[in-house]
Amino acid sequence: MTSLSPLTTLTTGMHAQPGVYAVLLGSGVSTAAGIPTGWGVVRDLVRRVAATANKSDDDAAQSAWDDPEGWWKEHGEGPLGYATLLQALAPTPAARQGLLADFFEPNEEEQQEGLKQPTRAHLAIADLVKRGYVRVIITTNFDRLMERALEAVGVSPQIVARAEAVNGMAPLAHSPATLIKLHGDYKDLGSRNTPDELDAYPEEWKRLLAQVFDEYGLVVSGWSGDWDTALVASLESTPSRRYPLYWDSRSSRGETAKRVIGNRAGLQIPAASADDLFAELSESLEALERLAHPPLSTAMAVARLKRYLPDPVRRIDLHDLIMHATDDVVAAMKDHPISTDGQVTYEVLQSTYESYFRSMDQLATLLITGVWHDDQCIHAQLWADVLQRLIEAALVVPTGTFNQGLLMALRFPAFIALAVMGVTAVRRGRDDLLIMLATQVEGRDPIGANEHLPAAQLLHYRRLAEPDWVNGLPRWPNKWLYPTSHLFATDLRDYFSKLIPSDKEFQQTYRGFEFRLGLIQERTRGYRAIDGEYVGEWAWDGDVPHVENELRRHIERMGSSAWPDFFGGPEEIDRVLTDHREILARYQRW
Repeated sequence: MTSLSPLTTLTTGMHAQPGVYAVLLGSGVSTAAGIPTGWGVVRDLVRRVAATANKSDDDAAQSAWDDPEGWWKEHGEGPLGYATLLQALAPTPAARQGLLADFFEPNEEEQQEGLKQPTRAHLAIADLVKRGYVRVIITTNFDRLMERALEAVGVSPQIVARAEAVNGMAPLAHSPATLIKLHGDYKDLGSRNTPDELDAYPEEWKRLLAQVFDEYGLVVSGWSGDWDTALVASLESTPSRRYPLYWDSRSSRGETAKRVIGNRAGLQIPAASADDLFAELSESLEALERLAHPPLSTAMAVARLKRYLPDPVRRIDLHDLIMHATDDVVAAMKDHPISTDGQVTYEVLQSTYESYFRSMDQLATLLITGVWHDDQCIHAQLWADVLQRLIEAALVVPTGTFNQGLLMALRFPAFIALAVMGVTAVRRGRDDLLIMLATQVEGRDPIGANEHLPAAQLLHYRRLAEPDWVNGLPRWPNKWLYPTSHLFATDLRDYFSKLIPSDKEFQQTYRGFEFRLGLIQERTRGYRAIDGEYVGEWAWDGDVPHVENELRRHIERMGSSAWPDFFGGPEEIDRVLTDHREILARYQRW
């Protein structure tokens, strides 16, 4: 019988009983962000005191660093502690704040390097809190990385950083999230960090810890237990074993940790770091969520979207609804290999294309409904985020052997998203949104020069499929002049059956979208304007394309500044559109 991994056991238990596990974080979680331990701060402060008090003795600072307790016992006044050192070096609150900022707040260089910022572990834990899996976090760290991570996901926990605050706190069961800072906050002179200070806890801390260790399972990371005598005693004195203890293997190597694990029948979780542990835990829980909760029907999803869209309070709910549907598409994309053992036939290509269209059924409907009803373009960034997510999922760097057609086909979902939003925007008279999506969403194209390109170029027909490939699909009873254009015009039609019931009106709107996209492509680096049925031989009034006349009427009727701004001024519109005819005229022969 194969035994389950500890992470699998933890994931299953946490998913089955959300909120019954607490997290205990030690210094190992914050040192990964470049934050010193509490004892590291004490050592550095003692060194500064020694350097200041012995200006002529070059060895004093090094001696104090090597043996801060010994140096302080001989030269300092009062017990060695965080408060004593700060009072000696910075007697006023403002001075203390400036001194501490050097340890816990990133300077400009550190910020650029990503130091002293919430780590992947902090952010993953915050996500677990937001999703209801974790409601209690205990930390021996007195930085504010955990608070910042929780704030980033919209969670406001009750924070208990002093023992005397325990009596006035809300009950753990009544608070959506509680952060217990056992050693205090770095701006609080009451912070605990020396061995003497960590040898015993006030009664309030003991009672609170006894409750947590009795009523909750525990996930420990970045804490060895070697120095925190009082915390180890609290953990070992709790009689309950109702929920398991899990401890990451990296920080549980010492004898103290092994003893605690043995006494509580705990489990070690193999993990190279706290980042890996909590990121993998979060991802595993997401996998179980997808199994446990059947996906929303498209009708239900649209109903929710209509409720969320006009309500500013539901912006996060709207975001989560749309991005969840987007993630489902990305997951479907990962199921399509870009290499194959056999020959990639036209049948394989057709099956792949059709599968991508099916994967977009719900998301496309949500995007059409959302863009149509987003009158003031309040949620423009959300629509752009969807396109960005799909583009990033498509721009994979192939390794080993791969098939060019299957690799290019990865861009189908992103183009479908751009097209359904673009067609809706054209129909709604919102050309500004189309321009924004096509120009401001970017990505680095791994095929070719690996350069940054806007969506208009990344999703050019020539980067989706070669015309000959599309023209050879078995679905066509005859050969089409513009197979790529016809493929998308045909398969996108179903998405608009309710919004645009008339086939003729949809055809005109889609061609208007293609024309506008071509205008944008001509003014960006890369391929020329797309060809297509919108400029076939029958699509002209004399020497002027129908779609150009339609755009001119739109600009005149709507008084929109979108195209004048894009072309460089109202006086440029006529010149640009007239010049564009020469490019489109070359496509007439097809």
